[in-house]
Amino acid sequence: MTIFSHRKSKANGTLNHSSTGNVILLSHLGNLKLRGNQNSSSDKKAIQKKGKILIGNIARQTSSTVKSHQPGSSFRSSANKLDPDVLKSLGNEQYRQGKLEEALDLYNQAIAIDPRNASYYSNKAAALMSLGHVIEAVVACIEAIRLYPSYHNAHYRLARLYVRLGDAEKAIDHYKQSGRKVDKKDIAEAHDIKRQLLKCTEAQKLRDYNALLKETQNSITLGVDSAPQIFAMRAEALIKLHRHEEAYTTIQKVPHIKTELCACLFGSVKTVYLLITRAEAYATVGWFEEATAAAQEATKLDQSNEVIITILRRIEGLASSRLKGNELFRENKFSEASFEYTEGLGQEPYNSILLFNRAACRFKLGQFEKALEDCTAALVLRPSYTKARLRRADCNIKLGRWKAAIQDCEMLIQENPEDEEVSRVFLKAKNRLQKTC
Repeated sequence: MTIFSHRKSKANGTLNHSSTGNVILLSHLGNLKLRGNQNSSSDKKAIQKKGKILIGNIARQTSSTVKSHQPGSSFRSSANKLDPDVLKSLGNEQYRQGKLEEALDLYNQAIAIDPRNASYYSNKAAALMSLGHVIEAVVACIEAIRLYPSYHNAHYRLARLYVRLGDAEKAIDHYKQSGRKVDKKDIAEAHDIKRQLLKCTEAQKLRDYNALLKETQNSITLGVDSAPQIFAMRAEALIKLHRHEEAYTTIQKVPHIKTELCACLFGSVKTVYLLITRAEAYATVGWFEEATAAAQEATKLDQSNEVIITILRRIEGLASSRLKGNELFRENKFSEASFEYTEGLGQEPYNSILLFNRAACRFKLGQFEKALEDCTAALVLRPSYTKARLRRADCNIKLGRWKAAIQDCEMLIQENPEDEEVSRVFLKAKNRLQKTC
């Protein structure tokens, strides 16, 4: 059994975990099964094997010989001086006061003493939900239900989590097992979300990306605020509409979890889609290494998918063009570097990094108009691209367009008043304008 230590998520091409260092067997998960197309590759088999061993790092490792307890029961070893029910009560008090991290720590202490008490996991899930750790809360609820299958509170919490994750079917299933905790409004909400998600899928199939943005936003408004699939759809739409800065920001909202866990929770098909969308979003902002890593993770799940292979090769080609161009630029071979960047743009015309790099070459070659055009194209894709805006200001100074240069500098100064380079260009443009008046 593999146990991962707690660490923060990193913004890279792989899906990292973020949890407390505990594990849970997939055999405990009930209706959470690995879905998606089957692939006979050894990489995919390895991922599936990992998924069968581990679903997350939340629930306490339990012995197969331990019997389930109902909520409220507790296990006390003579070696343990602390009463886990007292820790739970203290955690509840911290929770009521809004001290969620402290409450979570107390629930974890209770679990460490008595890992067989379902109520500790359910309360832990409540704290995790409030902290926004949706995936970890799901696993805690699953463990609570494994220990006590008719635990209404845990079923209700898990249903609410599935609503947030955009899995209406599972939400409805667990609502039905929630006893008096659930009411008709909850069931109706889940059915509304199910219909709304179908609208998202339909817009995606029609490649109507403006409609896809609208429908995914409607889904988020309905409460599907943590669904990787919804954020991946939004990122895809934004990429297709050449709104790369927004696409990158959107894909960063997806929880960073390990690939095998993602496949277990959402299915391999959805996991591949998430990874590929992440790869494309990263590539748009020049994170080629991370983009390549994400695409390679996708191939492990579906090695024969031609779309994945094509995207991976394109990203590798973009990375190669930038690397070669950068080396030539450092050697002051600006024409050759410009050619390399142009080769990359031949594969992907809307890459802001390559556009900016080519602008830098053209500026060095005295091609100020062309350099300005490249900077403008990069800024359309990424409005907050500081380097491109500053380079465009420099181009406008060279072309004698002082007002345009000042306008760009004023925007940059608002963002970063302490930037000396921006101040230098701004004063230069302002002095030239005053001399012409």
